[in-house]
Amino acid sequence: MGVAPAPSGTDRTDRTDRTHWLRVAHETAEDLATDAVARELAGKAPFDEVSRLREAGLLTLLVPAGLGGGGADCSTACAVVREIAAADAAVGQLLGSHYVLGLTARLFSDPESAARTERRSAAEQWCWGGGVARQEPRLTLIDSGDGFLLNGRQSYATGVLVADRLALRAVRADTGEHLAVVADPARPGVRIDADADPFGGRLAAGGSVEFDGALIDAEDVLGSLSVDDDVLSPSSSLAAPLGRLISVQLRLGTAEGVLAEAREYSRTGHAPWHPEWPAGSPQDPQTLAAYGELTVLTRSASALAAEALTALERGLARGAGLSYDECAEISILAAVAEAAAAKAAHESTSRALDIIGVRAASARLGLDRFWRNARTHSLYEPVSHRLRDVGDYYLNGAHPPFTLPV
Repeated sequence: MGVAPAPSGTDRTDRTDRTHWLRVAHETAEDLATDAVARELAGKAPFDEVSRLREAGLLTLLVPAGLGGGGADCSTACAVVREIAAADAAVGQLLGSHYVLGLTARLFSDPESAARTERRSAAEQWCWGGGVARQEPRLTLIDSGDGFLLNGRQSYATGVLVADRLALRAVRADTGEHLAVVADPARPGVRIDADADPFGGRLAAGGSVEFDGALIDAEDVLGSLSVDDDVLSPSSSLAAPLGRLISVQLRLGTAEGVLAEAREYSRTGHAPWHPEWPAGSPQDPQTLAAYGELTVLTRSASALAAEALTALERGLARGAGLSYDECAEISILAAVAEAAAAKAAHESTSRALDIIGVRAASARLGLDRFWRNARTHSLYEPVSHRLRDVGDYYLNGAHPPFTLPV
């Protein structure tokens, strides 16, 4: 099935409609699913995949309609990421990171600067990459008088191989302040390396980026990323649970995707994209029990994710009126959902192979890609950190730390 065309720029009602965007996401996911195994085996930088997302209008989904974007909310973006991840988890990761990083201006700069950045992003349909999590060694900014010069190396940045803009954390050399900045990877002094070589998430376009006196315009220094409560507002702190809930949707989509392919294999007697490979009996009691258990795990995690998303939307709506206690509660709900989704993804991607049996070892079926994608993601985002935060909050009332997802 072909990709749904981007909606007309004059039809604002349709563009902001959740049902419309979920239909677009479903059709795009179906398109990606038809060649997911071949693309994952090829492991090429996902320029074609980004073009499919761009053609469908999904890259500008979260930009306000008045600035030329889709005008959708974060809940809709999460649902879109989940749908895409079910077909291709690496592309879902790329899209989810794009959404989080594309909101950097809105979360960390003043409204006028944010509007300017988002308007350009929508007009030019930027794909965002990078990462604003803390890392060592740091990227440094040197004031050049009419802008800044960016130096240093970021060892891993999601989407960097295909990104039109990078959202990054850098430290001012003169003040030590941590800042969110936007960098154009096409400018002199920027070098991109495809050196990540992961066994999963291969189409997430991760790699390293090195800066050697790359010019950053003054308007592209967005705002402070300081963790000091007196500097960073609670509303800006919502960037952390937002990123975690995107991670939740990625994991849920991965779990649902592998279960859907395994179910199709069990029901029809062959793989959905490889009809010559037979399946076992769908009436086996152990098979039925395994599907039941994995369905419970995935649906339970989905319910926790929905609760956390509702709290996040309320927090975003409160804006400057949000308190640190409320932000902490939202962050913990997101952590709970992430822990549950991590377990659902781990169990589903592992045990779905056992359900199918030895035929699942065929590289032509590509079922291993679900496990490899989920496992790679869990290495970057260990669930043990989330469990520790949840325990400390409920036992000691401690606020979780402001640490942005990788």
